Amino acid sequence: GFEIVNAQYLAGISSNLDVTEGEVLLRESEFNYAQAIYDYLLAQAVLDEAVGVVPLVDVLPPTASATSVSEEQNNMIDKRLISDLTLVISLIASLVVAACSPSGQASEAAEAGEEFVKTVNVEVNSVAPTDFTIYIRLTGEVEALNDVTMSAEETGVIERFFVEKGEFVRKGQAIAKIRDRVLRAQVDEAAAASQLAAERFERQRQLWEDEGIGSEIAYLEAKFQAELQVARLQTLEARLERTTLRSPVAGVFDERHADVGEMVAPGTPVARVVEIDRIKVTGGVAERYAAAVQPGDSARISLDVLRDQELVGVIGFVGASVDERNRTFPVEILMENPGRVLKPHMVANVEVASARLQDVIVVPQSSILRTEDGYQVFVAVQQDGGLYAEARPVRVGPLYANQAVIEDGLVEGDQLIVVGMQLVEAGDRVRIVNTAE
Repeated sequence: GFEIVNAQYLAGISSNLDVTEGEVLLRESEFNYAQAIYDYLLAQAVLDEAVGVVPLVDVLPPTASATSVSEEQNNMIDKRLISDLTLVISLIASLVVAACSPSGQASEAAEAGEEFVKTVNVEVNSVAPTDFTIYIRLTGEVEALNDVTMSAEETGVIERFFVEKGEFVRKGQAIAKIRDRVLRAQVDEAAAASQLAAERFERQRQLWEDEGIGSEIAYLEAKFQAELQVARLQTLEARLERTTLRSPVAGVFDERHADVGEMVAPGTPVARVVEIDRIKVTGGVAERYAAAVQPGDSARISLDVLRDQELVGVIGFVGASVDERNRTFPVEILMENPGRVLKPHMVANVEVASARLQDVIVVPQSSILRTEDGYQVFVAVQQDGGLYAEARPVRVGPLYANQAVIEDGLVEGDQLIVVGMQLVEAGDRVRIVNTAE
């Protein structure tokens, strides 16, 4: 109501016009109240006439006729109406006069002969050049740097597992063993045959080279037979070695695809090892940013599981082609994973820097007001011993995170109004209540 508007005026928020409008609303309400009283009195008079509450025998002489009684009754009712209406009209006239008279600070200023000046409380920022980085936002997915599924290379029965799921394994550490009794026997047989072939070749060589006994064909047959047996032995030893499944990377033994006693063949999945000490975040970048994203650029990463932490990674891969379905190209961001907190397939929020500006003026986006000709801001300037609001047309540059780059219209040291700019007009007097951070 009027009291609230007047309090705002005293605080420098409302103008004299706002106070006057509040008074008019108050007087209009009082006028409506008076109109309601008038309507009530009129209805009461009509009701009195209808029920005949005026005792005519006490008003008229006994010899009065019916016609004179009716006329006298109507005259009395009219007199009562005129009296009540006179009271209502007097009340309305007093309200109108009160509405037109000055009140509060406005009336005091009028009585003192002073000119009223509107003052608005504002908060300001001191304009200064700074660096500004614009980021591309995208949604990525955490993946292990190496996610390896180990398969059997020999046929046989799983004899045992050397580690349990969830344990960390080193590169080359044994994970599972396939039963190897048959292969081991074949290796022993091949070793004996190889030794025999080597002995025969050595004797044949001595006879042929030292004594000239035998033929060259016999010598060559003994030589190649010895080499053949060595190669056969090496093949069986390699197959024997492959009955032990060893981790190709350092990581966590995450899954076991076969159980002890199960028959496996070459290509049968047996175990899965995930390297998560280092991870990669994959995502797609819109094609319009193709020129802005390069390998080696930094990226900021945040996850819901780490609400208060912001991680930094490096772009290790940028795709050479655009996906025709969603018009994006793939990127991979490499980063460390201390404590192995991040898990594969987690959703990550990624920000990749697309532009880095230096020594530019950056202001809150909320301080910029749109006009018919473009955009403007308000600054507080010293004039005639006081602070006044000055409108400045500006040219707005890149936007990011509710901040905007001002390319023209502001200079270093300007006092930019960032709170209360909607309440001021060019030329209004302002009061800085505090300096906004």
